[in-house]
Amino acid sequence: MTNHTLATIGWKPWFEDQLTSTDLTGKLIARVSAHHGIAVLMMGDAGEFSVPIRLAESAGSIAVGDWLVLDAKDHRAVQRLERQTTLSRKAPSGDAKPQAIAANIDTLFIVSSCNEDFNLSRIERYLALALQAGANPVVVLTKPDLCDDAEDYRQQAEQLYPGLVVETVNACVPEAAGVLLKWCGPGQSVALLGSSGVGKSTLANALGAGDLATGAIREQDGKGRHTTTARSLHRLPSGGVLIDNPGVRELQLPTCDEGITNLFDDIVQLMTTCRFSDCGHEDDVGCAVKLALESGQLEARRYENYTKLLAEQTLHLQALEAPQEPDRKAGKKFKSPRGRG
Repeated sequence: MTNHTLATIGWKPWFEDQLTSTDLTGKLIARVSAHHGIAVLMMGDAGEFSVPIRLAESAGSIAVGDWLVLDAKDHRAVQRLERQTTLSRKAPSGDAKPQAIAANIDTLFIVSSCNEDFNLSRIERYLALALQAGANPVVVLTKPDLCDDAEDYRQQAEQLYPGLVVETVNACVPEAAGVLLKWCGPGQSVALLGSSGVGKSTLANALGAGDLATGAIREQDGKGRHTTTARSLHRLPSGGVLIDNPGVRELQLPTCDEGITNLFDDIVQLMTTCRFSDCGHEDDVGCAVKLALESGQLEARRYENYTKLLAEQTLHLQALEAPQEPDRKAGKKFKSPRGRG
Protein backbone atom coordinates (compact mmCIF):
# COMPACT_ATOMS: atom_id res chain seq x y z
CA MET A 1 0.00 0.00 0.00
CA THR A 2 3.03 2.27 0.16
CA ASN A 3 2.80 5.25 -2.15
CA HIS A 4 5.14 8.07 -3.06
CA THR A 5 3.36 10.72 -0.97
CA LEU A 6 3.64 8.79 2.29
CA ALA A 7 7.22 7.77 1.53
CA THR A 8 8.28 11.40 1.17
CA ILE A 9 7.01 12.23 4.67
CA GLY A 10 8.76 9.36 6.42
CA TRP A 11 6.80 6.17 5.75
CA LYS A 12 9.10 3.14 6.16
CA PRO A 13 8.91 -0.69 6.17
CA TRP A 14 8.80 -0.48 10.00
CA PHE A 15 5.28 0.96 9.75
CA GLU A 16 4.28 -1.09 6.71
CA ASP A 17 5.00 -4.32 8.61
CA GLN A 18 2.52 -3.34 11.31
CA LEU A 19 -0.34 -3.38 8.80
CA THR A 20 0.12 -6.86 7.33
CA SER A 21 -3.07 -8.13 9.01
CA THR A 22 -5.03 -4.87 8.95
CA ASP A 23 -8.01 -4.35 6.68
CA LEU A 24 -7.48 -0.88 5.22
CA THR A 25 -10.84 -0.73 3.45
CA GLY A 26 -12.40 2.63 4.29
CA LYS A 27 -9.21 3.71 6.10
CA LEU A 28 -6.53 6.27 5.40
CA ILE A 29 -3.03 6.74 6.79
CA ALA A 30 -1.65 10.11 7.84
CA ARG A 31 1.10 11.61 9.99
CA VAL A 32 0.60 14.11 12.81
CA SER A 33 2.20 17.36 11.64
CA ALA A 34 1.10 19.78 14.39
CA HIS A 35 -0.71 19.73 17.73
CA HIS A 36 -2.87 22.77 18.50
CA GLY A 37 -4.58 21.65 21.71
CA ILE A 38 -8.16 21.22 20.55
CA ALA A 39 -7.17 19.88 17.13
CA VAL A 40 -4.22 18.30 15.34
CA LEU A 41 -3.03 18.83 11.80
CA MET A 42 -2.51 15.68 9.76
CA MET A 43 -0.42 15.17 6.63
CA GLY A 44 -1.24 12.42 4.17
CA ASP A 45 -2.23 11.45 0.64
CA ALA A 46 -4.78 14.23 0.34
CA GLY A 47 -2.48 16.92 1.72
CA GLU A 48 -3.00 18.51 5.14
CA PHE A 49 -6.25 18.40 7.08
CA SER A 50 -7.40 19.12 10.62
CA VAL A 51 -8.80 16.53 13.03
CA PRO A 52 -10.43 17.30 16.44
CA ILE A 53 -8.19 16.10 19.26
CA ARG A 54 -10.89 13.78 20.65
CA LEU A 55 -10.93 11.88 17.34
CA ALA A 56 -7.15 11.89 16.89
CA GLU A 57 -6.54 10.48 20.37
CA SER A 58 -9.26 7.83 20.20
CA ALA A 59 -6.50 5.25 19.68
CA GLY A 60 -4.17 6.63 22.37
CA SER A 61 -2.11 9.73 23.15
CA ILE A 62 -0.26 11.21 20.19
CA ALA A 63 2.78 13.33 19.41
CA VAL A 64 3.96 15.24 16.36
CA GLY A 65 5.50 12.68 14.02
CA ASP A 66 3.11 9.84 14.92
CA TRP A 67 1.48 7.74 12.20
CA LEU A 68 -2.27 7.11 12.56
CA VAL A 69 -4.74 4.87 10.76
CA LEU A 70 -7.95 6.90 10.44
CA ASP A 71 -11.51 6.12 9.47
CA ALA A 72 -11.89 7.73 6.05
CA LYS A 73 -15.37 9.06 6.83
CA ASP A 74 -15.08 10.81 10.20
CA HIS A 75 -11.25 10.79 10.61
CA ARG A 76 -11.45 8.97 13.94
CA ALA A 77 -8.12 7.28 14.74
CA VAL A 78 -8.49 3.50 14.88
CA GLN A 79 -4.79 2.75 15.37
CA ARG A 80 -1.61 4.57 16.33
CA LEU A 81 1.29 2.70 14.80
CA GLU A 82 4.12 1.67 17.10
CA ARG A 83 6.81 4.33 17.20
CA GLN A 84 10.26 3.56 15.84
CA THR A 85 11.80 6.28 18.03
CA THR A 86 10.33 8.54 20.70
CA LEU A 87 11.93 11.71 22.02
CA SER A 88 10.56 12.30 25.51
CA ARG A 89 11.17 14.53 28.48
CA LYS A 90 9.89 14.70 32.03
CA ALA A 91 6.66 16.70 31.95
CA PRO A 92 7.24 20.34 33.03
CA SER A 93 4.07 20.09 35.16
CA GLY A 94 5.96 17.86 37.58
CA ASP A 95 4.12 14.72 36.51
CA ALA A 96 6.48 11.74 36.76
CA LYS A 97 5.18 10.29 33.50
CA PRO A 98 7.22 11.20 30.39
CA GLN A 99 5.95 13.68 27.82
CA ALA A 100 6.61 12.85 24.17
CA ILE A 101 8.43 15.65 22.34
CA ALA A 102 8.37 14.06 18.90
CA ALA A 103 7.96 10.60 17.37
CA ASN A 104 9.65 8.63 14.61
CA ILE A 105 12.73 10.84 14.27
CA ASP A 106 15.76 9.56 12.37
CA THR A 107 18.20 12.37 13.24
CA LEU A 108 18.16 14.87 16.09
CA PHE A 109 19.93 18.15 15.41
CA ILE A 110 21.11 19.38 18.83
CA VAL A 111 21.44 23.12 18.31
CA SER A 112 23.68 25.39 20.39
CA SER A 113 25.10 28.78 19.54
CA CYS A 114 28.70 29.94 19.82
CA ASN A 115 28.02 32.41 22.62
CA GLU A 116 26.84 32.36 26.23
CA ASP A 117 24.34 29.62 25.42
CA PHE A 118 27.10 27.07 24.76
CA ASN A 119 26.93 24.58 27.61
CA LEU A 120 28.54 21.14 27.42
CA SER A 121 26.46 19.69 30.24
CA ARG A 122 23.23 20.77 28.54
CA ILE A 123 24.38 19.24 25.25
CA GLU A 124 25.07 16.00 27.13
CA ARG A 125 21.44 15.98 28.29
CA TYR A 126 20.26 16.19 24.70
CA LEU A 127 22.73 13.49 23.66
CA ALA A 128 21.46 11.12 26.37
CA LEU A 129 17.91 11.76 25.17
CA ALA A 130 18.80 10.99 21.54
CA LEU A 131 20.75 7.85 22.43
CA GLN A 132 17.91 6.59 24.64
CA ALA A 133 15.46 7.10 21.78
CA GLY A 134 17.67 5.47 19.18
CA ALA A 135 17.87 8.64 17.06
CA ASN A 136 21.13 9.72 15.43
CA PRO A 137 22.49 12.82 17.23
CA VAL A 138 24.22 15.61 15.32
CA VAL A 139 25.39 18.74 17.15
CA VAL A 140 24.87 21.94 15.17
CA LEU A 141 26.73 25.04 16.37
CA THR A 142 25.14 28.25 15.12
CA LYS A 143 26.19 31.92 15.13
CA PRO A 144 29.94 31.32 14.68
CA ASP A 145 30.24 35.02 13.84
CA LEU A 146 29.51 35.87 17.50
CA CYS A 147 32.74 34.35 18.82
CA ASP A 148 36.46 34.63 18.21
CA ASP A 149 37.12 30.91 17.80
CA ALA A 150 34.23 28.74 16.64
CA GLU A 151 36.64 25.86 16.03
CA ASP A 152 37.32 25.66 19.78
CA TYR A 153 33.59 25.22 20.47
CA ARG A 154 33.43 22.49 17.84
CA GLN A 155 36.38 20.59 19.30
CA GLN A 156 34.91 20.76 22.81
CA ALA A 157 31.59 19.31 21.61
CA GLU A 158 33.30 16.53 19.63
CA GLN A 159 34.85 15.18 22.83
CA LEU A 160 31.46 14.43 24.39
CA TYR A 161 30.84 11.16 22.56
CA PRO A 162 32.99 8.95 20.28
CA GLY A 163 32.23 9.57 16.62
CA LEU A 164 29.89 12.48 17.36
CA VAL A 165 29.40 14.69 14.30
CA VAL A 166 29.54 18.43 15.03
CA GLU A 167 28.74 20.93 12.29
CA THR A 168 29.24 24.70 12.47
CA VAL A 169 26.58 26.60 10.54
CA ASN A 170 25.88 30.29 10.08
CA ALA A 171 22.16 29.87 9.42
CA CYS A 172 21.88 33.47 8.21
CA VAL A 173 23.78 32.32 5.13
CA PRO A 174 21.31 29.87 3.49
CA GLU A 175 23.92 27.92 1.55
CA ALA A 176 25.83 27.23 4.79
CA ALA A 177 23.06 24.85 5.88
CA GLY A 178 23.98 22.61 2.97
CA VAL A 179 26.28 20.57 5.23
CA LEU A 180 23.14 19.23 6.97
CA LEU A 181 21.32 18.09 3.85
CA LYS A 182 22.89 14.61 3.98
CA TRP A 183 20.51 13.87 6.89
CA CYS A 184 17.50 15.56 5.25
CA GLY A 185 17.06 13.41 2.15
CA PRO A 186 13.87 11.76 0.82
CA GLY A 187 11.91 9.97 3.52
CA GLN A 188 14.15 11.16 6.36
CA SER A 189 12.72 12.79 9.51
CA VAL A 190 14.86 15.25 11.45
CA ALA A 191 14.12 17.37 14.52
CA LEU A 192 15.66 20.47 16.05
CA LEU A 193 16.21 20.71 19.80
CA GLY A 194 17.92 23.44 21.78
CA SER A 195 17.46 26.50 23.96
CA SER A 196 15.47 29.56 22.95
CA GLY A 197 17.38 32.00 20.80
CA VAL A 198 20.05 29.63 19.48
CA GLY A 199 18.74 30.00 15.94
CA LYS A 200 16.58 26.89 15.45
CA SER A 201 13.91 28.71 13.44
CA THR A 202 16.54 30.49 11.36
CA LEU A 203 18.18 27.12 10.72
CA ALA A 204 14.83 25.56 9.80
CA ASN A 205 14.21 28.40 7.34
CA ALA A 206 17.67 27.89 5.83
CA LEU A 207 16.85 24.21 5.30
CA GLY A 208 13.66 25.23 3.49
CA ALA A 209 11.01 24.57 6.15
CA GLY A 210 9.20 27.81 5.34
CA ASP A 211 9.04 31.26 6.85
CA LEU A 212 9.17 30.45 10.58
CA ALA A 213 9.14 33.31 13.06
CA THR A 214 12.47 34.37 14.51
CA GLY A 215 13.27 36.69 17.38
CA ALA A 216 16.04 38.97 18.51
CA ILE A 217 18.73 38.07 21.04
CA ARG A 218 19.30 40.13 24.18
CA GLU A 219 22.79 41.61 23.94
CA GLN A 220 23.43 41.48 27.71
CA ASP A 221 23.22 37.71 28.08
CA GLY A 222 22.92 36.29 24.57
CA LYS A 223 19.59 34.64 25.39
CA GLY A 224 16.60 34.72 23.14
CA ARG A 225 12.83 34.68 23.33
CA HIS A 226 10.64 31.70 22.52
CA THR A 227 9.99 32.15 18.80
CA THR A 228 8.58 28.66 18.18
CA THR A 229 5.54 28.11 20.41
CA ALA A 230 4.40 24.70 19.18
CA ARG A 231 5.94 21.62 17.60
CA SER A 232 5.30 21.33 13.90
CA LEU A 233 6.38 19.15 11.01
CA HIS A 234 7.48 20.73 7.73
CA ARG A 235 8.37 19.36 4.31
CA LEU A 236 11.88 20.16 3.09
CA PRO A 237 12.93 20.78 -0.53
CA SER A 238 15.61 18.11 -0.03
CA GLY A 239 12.86 15.48 0.29
CA GLY A 240 12.73 14.98 4.05
CA VAL A 241 10.64 16.46 6.84
CA LEU A 242 11.70 18.56 9.81
CA ILE A 243 10.12 18.99 13.26
CA ASP A 244 10.79 22.33 14.90
CA ASN A 245 10.50 22.36 18.72
CA PRO A 246 9.96 25.20 21.20
CA GLY A 247 13.15 26.20 22.98
CA VAL A 248 13.91 24.65 26.36
CA ARG A 249 16.32 26.14 28.88
CA GLU A 250 16.54 23.04 31.09
CA LEU A 251 15.55 19.64 29.75
CA GLN A 252 14.41 17.24 32.47
CA LEU A 253 15.13 13.70 31.32
CA PRO A 254 12.57 10.91 31.69
CA THR A 255 13.72 7.33 32.34
CA CYS A 256 17.01 7.43 30.46
CA ASP A 257 19.33 4.81 32.00
CA GLU A 258 20.49 3.35 28.69
CA GLY A 259 21.13 6.74 27.13
CA ILE A 260 23.19 7.94 30.11
CA THR A 261 25.16 4.70 30.34
CA ASN A 262 25.91 4.81 26.61
CA LEU A 263 26.95 8.46 26.68
CA PHE A 264 29.21 8.07 29.72
CA ASP A 265 30.54 4.62 28.88
CA ASP A 266 34.11 5.79 29.55
CA ILE A 267 33.21 6.59 33.16
CA VAL A 268 31.22 3.38 33.57
CA GLN A 269 34.20 1.33 32.36
CA LEU A 270 36.60 3.30 34.57
CA MET A 271 34.53 2.47 37.64
CA THR A 272 34.99 -1.25 37.00
CA THR A 273 38.75 -0.85 37.56
CA CYS A 274 38.41 0.43 41.14
CA ARG A 275 40.10 -1.78 43.75
CA PHE A 276 36.83 -2.57 45.52
CA SER A 277 33.57 -3.48 43.80
CA ASP A 278 31.55 -1.38 46.28
CA CYS A 279 33.71 1.72 45.82
CA GLY A 280 31.82 4.93 46.56
CA HIS A 281 34.14 6.93 44.26
CA GLU A 282 34.91 9.56 46.87
CA ASP A 283 37.75 8.92 49.33
CA ASP A 284 37.89 5.16 48.87
CA VAL A 285 41.29 3.50 48.70
CA GLY A 286 42.20 2.43 45.17
CA CYS A 287 39.42 4.48 43.53
CA ALA A 288 40.17 4.67 39.80
CA VAL A 289 37.77 7.58 39.36
CA LYS A 290 39.54 9.68 41.99
CA LEU A 291 42.92 8.97 40.43
CA ALA A 292 41.60 9.86 36.96
CA LEU A 293 40.20 13.15 38.25
CA GLU A 294 43.47 14.04 39.97
CA SER A 295 45.55 13.22 36.90
CA GLY A 296 43.25 15.09 34.54
CA GLN A 297 42.36 11.94 32.62
CA LEU A 298 38.73 12.50 33.60
CA GLU A 299 37.24 15.98 33.38
CA ALA A 300 35.63 17.10 36.65
CA ARG A 301 32.71 18.79 34.86
CA ARG A 302 31.89 15.65 32.92
CA TYR A 303 31.98 13.43 36.02
CA GLU A 304 29.85 15.90 38.00
CA ASN A 305 27.25 15.98 35.23
CA TYR A 306 27.21 12.17 35.08
CA THR A 307 26.54 11.90 38.83
CA LYS A 308 23.94 14.67 38.60
CA LEU A 309 22.04 12.89 35.84
CA LEU A 310 22.19 9.60 37.78
CA ALA A 311 20.79 11.32 40.87
CA GLU A 312 17.95 12.78 38.80
CA GLN A 313 17.21 9.31 37.44
CA THR A 314 16.98 7.92 40.97
CA LEU A 315 14.51 10.62 42.00
CA HIS A 316 12.54 10.11 38.80
CA LEU A 317 12.23 6.36 39.34
CA GLN A 318 11.17 6.92 42.95
CA ALA A 319 8.43 9.26 41.75
CA LEU A 320 7.24 6.69 39.22
CA GLU A 321 7.12 3.96 41.86
CA ALA A 322 5.45 6.13 44.53
CA PRO A 323 1.76 5.41 45.18
CA GLN A 324 -0.66 7.90 43.68
CA GLU A 325 -1.59 10.73 46.03
CA PRO A 326 -5.30 10.52 46.95
CA ASP A 327 -7.68 13.18 45.72
CA ARG A 328 -7.62 15.68 48.56
CA LYS A 329 -10.81 17.41 47.48
CA ALA A 330 -12.63 14.10 47.43
CA GLY A 331 -11.28 13.31 50.87
CA LYS A 332 -12.44 16.60 52.32
CA LYS A 333 -15.87 16.15 50.80
CA PHE A 334 -16.14 12.67 52.30
CA LYS A 335 -15.09 13.88 55.76
CA SER A 336 -17.19 17.04 55.86
CA PRO A 337 -20.01 16.76 58.44
CA ARG A 338 -23.57 16.87 57.25
CA GLY A 339 -26.19 19.30 58.36
CA ARG A 340 -24.02 22.43 58.46
CA GLY A 341 -25.43 25.71 57.22
